[in-house]
Amino acid sequence: MLDKLVRYFSSISPLSEAEAAAISNSAVVRAYPKGTVLLREGQVSTDTYFVLTGLVRQYMLVDGVEKTTGFFCDDQWVIALNGMDAPKPSAQFWVCEEDSTLVVGNDGAAQALFNDHPRLESIARRVLERTFSDYQQAIATYLLATPEGRYLHLLETRPDLIQRIPQYQLASYIGVAPESLSRIRKRLSRR
Repeated sequence: MLDKLVRYFSSISPLSEAEAAAISNSAVVRAYPKGTVLLREGQVSTDTYFVLTGLVRQYMLVDGVEKTTGFFCDDQWVIALNGMDAPKPSAQFWVCEEDSTLVVGNDGAAQALFNDHPRLESIARRVLERTFSDYQQAIATYLLATPEGRYLHLLETRPDLIQRIPQYQLASYIGVAPESLSRIRKRLSRR
């Protein structure tokens, strides 16, 4: 399974055998059952996660109602970008929506790896840049598209999510009530 992590880093920049081995040897892999909460609102996030298998949902509570803000599947990073400069309490929850196998990392482990393999630090920076870019694209899509457009975008870019998540979470993610999502699906099926 760690081949997936090494392949991910290699897709950003070719790795030497020593760098690939260091990544594999230092990786901490943990299995989490469905329903595991990785982070709660108010906690300071000290870990980052790379999804080998499974699905992690990110959400916020707004007036007691869950508002889904992200889904992370195979080969995606779950990173608290708000705490990059200094640790801050999270405004979000991260929960495993499926049984998940994740690589768990933290700053201490990363620094030890960078000390032994300095080039990995620049590759890690590119990982953060890619993750930040993905977040920016998601925000832009959300702000500029109608709910139907958001749904169509998901169908186009992440069709696996449509089958993997409950309708109420999908509706929350695109910013509508479940009944509105049903109407959008019905309207699209007539086309």
